[in-house]
Amino acid sequence: MNADSLTARLAADRARVDAYLAGLFEGRRMTAPRLEAAMRHGVLVGGKRLRPVLVYLSGRALGADDAVLDAPAAAVELIHAYSLVHDDLPAMDDDDLRRGQPTVHKAFDEATAILAGDALQCLAFEVLAGISHPRLPAQMRTLAEAAGRDGMVGGQALDLAAVGGHPDVETLARVHAHKTGALIGAAVRLGALAAVDETDPRVAALSHYAAAIGLAFQIHDDVLDVAGDTGTLGKASGADAARDKPTYPALLGLEGARRRAGELVDEAVAALAPLGDAAAPLAELARYMIERDH
Repeated sequence: MNADSLTARLAADRARVDAYLAGLFEGRRMTAPRLEAAMRHGVLVGGKRLRPVLVYLSGRALGADDAVLDAPAAAVELIHAYSLVHDDLPAMDDDDLRRGQPTVHKAFDEATAILAGDALQCLAFEVLAGISHPRLPAQMRTLAEAAGRDGMVGGQALDLAAVGGHPDVETLARVHAHKTGALIGAAVRLGALAAVDETDPRVAALSHYAAAIGLAFQIHDDVLDVAGDTGTLGKASGADAARDKPTYPALLGLEGARRRAGELVDEAVAALAPLGDAAAPLAELARYMIERDH
């Protein structure tokens, strides 16, 4: 798959999951309209849709149809969206801008943002539970574990605790493996489980791939925070340094961080060998992750 084909594929998958997500808010009787508006702001206003794309690409690589991938793709994006709404709160990262728009607590208010994040999290499991699939329990467990205390939420706690500290590279990798990597791993696994049983050896290969790209993605985010600009990023650049957060460029230097991200992408692509040519889009996506400008 060349760069143009990958771009077209990513655009098609983003459009597909965007349509599914928008449908969750249409034609329903609203209990709390302001809450619904905040939820829509948190999930429907832009975004790379990386995690849903990973669900689609992983599932297709193992033979799944798009129709069985829509719900898990939407569910993992809803979890991601809720996490961003909460991460942006004054008690966490205190950000004013997300995806080029005011963060939810700025566009509405802090209490509404908290409730919107809560509701988006619940909606993720509502969407996933609404499908009929023999491996649904494994998919539910995958998403819950990746989102919870041993995954993303635990990683956020580690990240907050590290502010102002001086962790080594291994400790920082552990933070990112939970905060960012866990949900990326869940996306890949959700797609795989839509096609095959979790004992299939290709699932383990995909998990190895996901662990490597998850860290590469976060390292590149750290690089962009230093080298990017606010207009392109859609959020404030230089925010990590301003908060005294430990980052890979701070520990390895900008070029050292870029080099480490490249090594991880090479590792990810090598892990895909058991899937053969079917994994080509996943390999291209891995390379895109450290070439993107936002």
